[in-house]
Amino acid sequence: MGSRASSIALAAAALASTGSAYVGARNLLSGQADQARRVIPKSWDVPPRADGVYVAGGGPVQRWTRDVPFDLHLMIFGDSTATGYGSSCADEVPGVLLARGLAEESGRRIRLSTKAIVGATSKGLSGQIDAMFVAGPPPDAAVIMIGANDITKPNGTWPSARRVGRAVQRLRAAGAVVVVGTCPDFGVIKAIPQPLRWVTRSQGLRLARAQAAEVRAAGGVPVPFSDLLAPDFYKAPELLFSPDMFHPSGAGYRLAAQQLLPALCNALGDFVSDAPAEAALESRTDDGATVLPRIANLTRLWRRTTGVPAPIVVSAG
Repeated sequence: MGSRASSIALAAAALASTGSAYVGARNLLSGQADQARRVIPKSWDVPPRADGVYVAGGGPVQRWTRDVPFDLHLMIFGDSTATGYGSSCADEVPGVLLARGLAEESGRRIRLSTKAIVGATSKGLSGQIDAMFVAGPPPDAAVIMIGANDITKPNGTWPSARRVGRAVQRLRAAGAVVVVGTCPDFGVIKAIPQPLRWVTRSQGLRLARAQAAEVRAAGGVPVPFSDLLAPDFYKAPELLFSPDMFHPSGAGYRLAAQQLLPALCNALGDFVSDAPAEAALESRTDDGATVLPRIANLTRLWRRTTGVPAPIVVSAG
């Protein structure tokens, strides 16, 4: 009887200790979250917008009206990263980089439309797609960049991922090819103190894996930002982050576009080139097109934490 009483007392003490540790950890993380919010400014600025029609060879964007022809309609959905928040001019916005890249690859006229909203979470994707259907016919190609705000809210890993999957499913049912940049790696954001940074990184990587599974199941193409971009953000944060040290800079968005573009080209297939898909993908960059001195062998430099195979990696050739 004494032994049983001792066991009960020990268990009660363990539970009390665990409960105290949980409360302490929760209070610590809550305090660090408040600290991060004070360090990272709110997104008040309006990101550059340059929707319109792009052609090969560069030049200014042509404002689209119903009498302006185009060959392919590209639409961008998602959060502040999809809008290019943090870039200094329209030519640094990921949608513009992708539209210009598609125009160069295909030699065709690319219309760009942006439905992404600063601060959006996966809960907002359905509304962005609803707005698309109200505005006109669905696009030929769609790019989604979403996930970071689902971690900071938080909205739950699998519910958030399933909402992305449903968005991809709706766009695919409307005839669009869909490429999704999955949740980024929070470990690169030094403005978030430890251990909160470790916790958010772990949650973000879980969300990225879940997003990739849902995107593939819905017929889209996931691009693992946390695997492909994090090594360079760790190495050159002063170059790849905007002044708020949370959103990418123009150089950071260029790096992201370099990974989204080949996946987009591959999904579009014959529209981009009559050449085999791999050859078309490899021709998209030249000696001056990289942000860092050559982004090569990323799988060797960084462990693939999401388990998502990259569509393509910039070659070292």
